[in-house]
Amino acid sequence: MEYKKDILSAFLPFAFFLFFLGDAFALPSSPIPQRIVSLVPTLTEELYLLGVGDRVVGVTIYCQRPPEAQSKQKVGTVIDVNVEKVLSLSPDLVLASPLVDHKQVEKLRDLGMRVEIFQEAKDFHGLCENFLSLSHLVAQEQRAAEIIEEAKRGLEATKKRVEGLPRPEVFVQIGANPLFTATGNSFVNEFIEFAGAINIAGDAKTGIYSREEVIRRNPDVILIVTMGIVGEQEKEVWLNYKTINAVKNRKIYTVDSYRFCSPTPLSFVVTVKELARIFHEDG
Repeated sequence: MEYKKDILSAFLPFAFFLFFLGDAFALPSSPIPQRIVSLVPTLTEELYLLGVGDRVVGVTIYCQRPPEAQSKQKVGTVIDVNVEKVLSLSPDLVLASPLVDHKQVEKLRDLGMRVEIFQEAKDFHGLCENFLSLSHLVAQEQRAAEIIEEAKRGLEATKKRVEGLPRPEVFVQIGANPLFTATGNSFVNEFIEFAGAINIAGDAKTGIYSREEVIRRNPDVILIVTMGIVGEQEKEVWLNYKTINAVKNRKIYTVDSYRFCSPTPLSFVVTVKELARIFHEDG
């Protein structure tokens, strides 16, 4: 059971980080939604970024940001939705991910609700495309374009700042039992590369990773994502492996799981800046 819990904890954050699959652009004449239920934490945060937080009437228990979202009506989780609760809120738009039980999605649609499904993004570009699609749904395209431009400027500035600097090798721990990491096909890998470092698991075929392999690859930095695990306890575990450079140089850090695993275009850049500081300035 603990194994399944950790696996779920490892995958769920990535599922929050999604791009649009629906037909929003095919429906230019659709009314602008005024009552929105969001089943995806990232999308909830992005709705507030777009200035339409007042239109949000329902969220999941995982929608913690911004703080104002926590006061909204709770309709379940990203996987299990209380259909009756959603119905009681009379939404004109429901935002969901593929993780939601498809039978619940069909039930909502059968009840006449507009449900738009978003898919997982793999990189910063996909994240921005997702954000633009969401802005189209709520008629805030100009605001989205300005936010994306701001994010791109911030990202380029950080990339230039670390250009030419030595690139430390990094291990990112996302789960503990089993040990789980981010491979090259993920936006976490982009975090590392944009911040001027190398993900030692960038070439791994699966996220499941052994401690023996971490020891063999000898990373200069270890990042522990706190969602689903107790970060400080895991840090203590790593301190027992005194031959690893990250241990010898005390370069083991816990990082914000929500921002690390559920970024918006703006928080993506904030995370890259924070990692650049860890890789090139701390210590």
